[in-house]
Amino acid sequence: MLSAIAYGRTRIVNPNAGDDVIATIRALRQLGVEVRRAGDDYVVVGRATLRDPSATIDCRNSGTTMRLLMGILAGRVDALLDGDASLRRRPMARVANPLKAMGAKISLRPRGLPPVRLRRQTARLRSTHFTMRVASAQVKSAVLLAALRAEGTSVITTPAVTRDHTELLLRAMGAKLRVSGRTIRVKPSSLKAIGWLRIPGDTSSAVYLLCAAAAIPGSHLRLGDIGINPTRSAALEVLRRMGARIKVSARKLWSGEPVADISISGGAPLNGMTIPAHAIPNLIDEIPALCSLATIARGTFTVRGAAELRVKESNRIRTTVELLRSFGADARSLADGIVVRGGRPLRAPGSVSTHGDHRIGLSAAILAAAAPAPITMNDVDCIATSFPKFAETWNAAFGKERT
Repeated sequence: MLSAIAYGRTRIVNPNAGDDVIATIRALRQLGVEVRRAGDDYVVVGRATLRDPSATIDCRNSGTTMRLLMGILAGRVDALLDGDASLRRRPMARVANPLKAMGAKISLRPRGLPPVRLRRQTARLRSTHFTMRVASAQVKSAVLLAALRAEGTSVITTPAVTRDHTELLLRAMGAKLRVSGRTIRVKPSSLKAIGWLRIPGDTSSAVYLLCAAAAIPGSHLRLGDIGINPTRSAALEVLRRMGARIKVSARKLWSGEPVADISISGGAPLNGMTIPAHAIPNLIDEIPALCSLATIARGTFTVRGAAELRVKESNRIRTTVELLRSFGADARSLADGIVVRGGRPLRAPGSVSTHGDHRIGLSAAILAAAAPAPITMNDVDCIATSFPKFAETWNAAFGKERT
């Protein structure tokens, strides 16, 4: 998205080919942006102006696509953003309201739900002093992207530190942006394409493999060139605190993003713990994985301050607890989290449903490895949302006998 509005050409190396990325590329092409394949890479040619799409932009299942596009397109084009049934249940008022306060013309369905209608405007957006009530990197990023074209300096304050991939890439592209603690100041800026941008391996996807390896006695797994951004890698620290034998090596920087190899050996005794509330925004996607691993840990594993899980692709508090219980684990839901009491023998349920949620499907694979027993997983197409070729990757890591 940032390459699409930056001056120049960017070659994106090692892109995730998941459904969310494909939805984003299709959306950008509808807006007149040239995006083409170059082998396994993508080449994006940025443009100063975007055209009105001739049809509804289908964001499919991608909340990130819809929310960040709202920031990029606010006041800029006439467009209708829609998605699948799951995305239509996800709250968008939290993005629309601060953009409206900047002067954007945006309308939603009742209760702040998609589709999202945006209107072109001649007047520039106003700068904002926006204090967020919910720690959300997507909301923050949407307002940042709108602020690039607003009059004057915008100030955004978050209630907790959130993922900063957008800020790092904006800086690398020349945005006038300054971060001080939880406050970001951004001035109107034109972006310049990086030219060549290599994407680290996805931290969230890596955690599902790491948890599975931790559950398999005698296993040894090494994952190369994984992003270890400190606002994204809190799950690695949780694994360490649980007792997993995990090692980070070969550290480097790619366009401001810290990258490293991650190794883990399975079979170490694991312990339950309470995840501190301040860490939740930086491991929200990995909570189902960590809860799955907690089923074989000693003691109690507690997650609090994670009510945001209820408005993901599924109600992940409910669907995670249902998944754990289907394997015989002792798990219960809280209004804002999950409690898992480890140590019960796991039993495979035969078949499980993903509930159309890729994180639930990936967590089911961890539980099958921990049981260990075969399962049949239904509704698996959703896994390609974030982790295309998951089965092939799993086979490479653990062998076909565990798939």
